[in-house]
Amino acid sequence: MTSASKKIVIALSVILAVGAIYFAFFKPVGEAADPTASDAQQAEELSSVYLSGLKTLEGETVEMDENKLIFLNVWATWCGPCNMEMPGIQKLYDKYKTHEKVAFYIISDENAETVNPFIERKGYKLPFYQYAGAYPPSLNGNAIPRTYIIHKGKILAQEIGASQWDRPEITDLIDRHLADI
Repeated sequence: MTSASKKIVIALSVILAVGAIYFAFFKPVGEAADPTASDAQQAEELSSVYLSGLKTLEGETVEMDENKLIFLNVWATWCGPCNMEMPGIQKLYDKYKTHEKVAFYIISDENAETVNPFIERKGYKLPFYQYAGAYPPSLNGNAIPRTYIIHKGKILAQEIGASQWDRPEITDLIDRHLADI
């Protein structure tokens, strides 16, 4: 390979690396609201992160409270990475479970007959829910686990794949936003 060819390959590699870093760290979590959109359109966009038809494992329908800071985790009993992150979610929940401005939604499309034995065997005391509907575009994805921290229709943080949810960065993020509520 000639010296000029090497320089071209290096330059292209640097451009690709910079582009990959940009999209990895500066990817927008959602589209900004159109300033010319009607109030109805903006309200629909705001509520597009909230799930309608969410059910407790006892079958009761619940509505997500837009006035609370929401921790939403999508998981499955058969998912290894989901199981790996669940103890950290339990610790985070234990820290905030009595806080009136925080709500946790641990959501699976599996039925109670599948989820309840798992919960009992593992000893989790989390608020588990069932959701079998279509996810809004801002929460859509095929990967699990996927987790979102949401407030007032805005995704404050999201993670696709397993994470350690009781780490200081997460509690700091939650505490900062709770101070503003």
